[in-house]
Amino acid sequence: MAATIGTETGAVLVNPAARNRAAAGLRSIVLPLGLALFVLVAWQTYVTVANIPSVILPSPISIAKYIVARYDILLIHAIPTTVESAVGFLLALALGVLLAILITYSEVAREALYPNLVFFQLIPKIALAPLFIIWLGIGSTSRIAFSVFIAFFPVVIATTAGFLSVDKGILRLCRSLTATEWQVFTSVRFPSALPHIFSGMKIAITLAIIGVIIGEFITAQAGLGYLIIFATARADTEVSMAAIVVLCICGLLLYGLVAVAEMIANRFYSADSR
Repeated sequence: MAATIGTETGAVLVNPAARNRAAAGLRSIVLPLGLALFVLVAWQTYVTVANIPSVILPSPISIAKYIVARYDILLIHAIPTTVESAVGFLLALALGVLLAILITYSEVAREALYPNLVFFQLIPKIALAPLFIIWLGIGSTSRIAFSVFIAFFPVVIATTAGFLSVDKGILRLCRSLTATEWQVFTSVRFPSALPHIFSGMKIAITLAIIGVIIGEFITAQAGLGYLIIFATARADTEVSMAAIVVLCICGLLLYGLVAVAEMIANRFYSADSR
């Protein structure tokens, strides 16, 4: 009888928590989608009622129709933009983590590098984009390099903060157990810094896309940035808006991949800790 009561009581205690988690998960999906739907309906209504010309502001329906009808052209331009953004992000990630490791383990490097990194961040990035074209040419190399240049800084800052925020007591315990620096890094510093690293990665992926688009604005024969500039020069706002929508989709895809990588890393280290 007691076991039955305990089981029933446990079920009563567990079910509300499970329902709360489900409700929170549902809210995190329904609220953003509801707001987006409201904005689209308001946009469509305003354009229709006010009879706004498509050259000024096309309606969501007309943009969607263009995307469906000319998806092949949009896809051709989306591929190089997405690929270059991904490559720039990965290079920025590698560079940022390496610099963070150097800053963490070397006081001299920290004092020499950190102020200069902050100084370079104060320079308006778009002002340097033409220089990258002059130095590296009009190909994808210059766009990727510029993407790395503006995307690596948040990775450095966030990763360094993560490495340096490890509990000092844990580090002293590791040293008392004669753990090597590599063991401390792989077992303590890196797992503890993962939330910081992925926070920097989520910012870096958006900056990497911005860097590629700026490069395509200046010089490119393909890519969504090129398509936006080309359509804008012809006053074809519908094409520009369609390219922007596809760019948002590509950005969400890359951001989603980072989020999935974060979930996998958290589960791996959680299972490893058990």
